[in-house]
Amino acid sequence: MMKEYLQQQVNIILDDKMREKLNFYCKFLLEENEKYNLTAIIDVNEVWNKHFADSILGSVAIPSNATVCDVGSGAGFPSIPLKIARDDIDITLVDSLNKRIAFTQTLCNQLGISANFYHDRAEDFARLHSEQFDVATARAVAPLNILLEYTAQIVKIGGLVVAYKTDLAEVDVAKHAATLLGLQFEKHYDFTLPDGSKRAILVYKKVKPTPKAYPRGQNKPRKQPL
Repeated sequence: MMKEYLQQQVNIILDDKMREKLNFYCKFLLEENEKYNLTAIIDVNEVWNKHFADSILGSVAIPSNATVCDVGSGAGFPSIPLKIARDDIDITLVDSLNKRIAFTQTLCNQLGISANFYHDRAEDFARLHSEQFDVATARAVAPLNILLEYTAQIVKIGGLVVAYKTDLAEVDVAKHAATLLGLQFEKHYDFTLPDGSKRAILVYKKVKPTPKAYPRGQNKPRKQPL
């Protein structure tokens, strides 16, 4: 069913090798979760629906051969399922918790997946990697105006920020932040996941440089949102 779903929604065809990797991912995630509390989702079907299918839906917004930075990558969502389904992309994972980076490094080593890993806060990473990526992704990280501040700096001019949200409700609230950060709301894609829940993929294009003051340090994006 998952194979048919992804083919219909985003024209991704999961072959046997991809499904084998995702099966290993699911098993490893649930095993390691008992030690490290990586996800609240512990049912196999829910992992496939709410983590794997959901992550891969973002493929619809990612250009061929893109360099993709996953900010707040957690247990590897969305970047690792995207890489499994789209081997053409180059992925970089950034997370502030070392246990999550250690998990994703071990997972990728086991699966033979090439990726870059950074144990760092998003704002610190952005200062050192300004305008280096074609795409920044973020899933379950923060409200949209905060998420945009964390991601805008690292994207090249003409590049994209791809945000995973439930709907379009936050777009109006984030208008000021987007303008200030040099981003322009381009489009959105609406999906219904196999379990019936809703997903919106929001796409912002970077149309001018993000001021060097952003993202702000000392947790200001969360304490004083734009």
